[in-house]
Amino acid sequence: MILLGTDKSTNPLVAILLGSTSDADTMEPARQILKEFDVSCEVKVLSAHRTPEQTIEYAKAAKGRGIKVIIAGAGGAAHLAGIVAAVTTLPVIGVPVKSKTLNGFDSLLSMVQMPAGIPVATVAIDGALNAGLLALEILALSNSELSTKLDAYRTKMQEKVLKSSA
Repeated sequence: MILLGTDKSTNPLVAILLGSTSDADTMEPARQILKEFDVSCEVKVLSAHRTPEQTIEYAKAAKGRGIKVIIAGAGGAAHLAGIVAAVTTLPVIGVPVKSKTLNGFDSLLSMVQMPAGIPVATVAIDGALNAGLLALEILALSNSELSTKLDAYRTKMQEKVLKSSA
């Protein structure tokens, strides 16, 4: 289960937002990959529908607190990433969470069908690992050490695939 709060005592660079505590296990891979790369993050539960004022307040204040990227995971009428993107110019990565009714297709469409001018980068349904990696790639644009770590991660993945086919 994902731990709510902040991973490190340093100022977090990435915020992971959950639309509900039921999204915690799905979003855990994002927190884990950030931890693996020694990038601090904070995890919060905020709902576009049940706590709209708090969600907007959080998103508006994120940049001023040092957050560089926001990952927002939600299911069903998954408007969390969109409402966050509407009130900040920070990069927002949406993770559509698989729903019981439509297997996450509803969540996916809620994120990818954003109006022109308010982008949300959206990964696959339940794709929190890729959301974490995309956040790292964004941060690596201004951090050469992180860029080198990402190159090594990709090389390790390549070697694993090649080894498995040998």
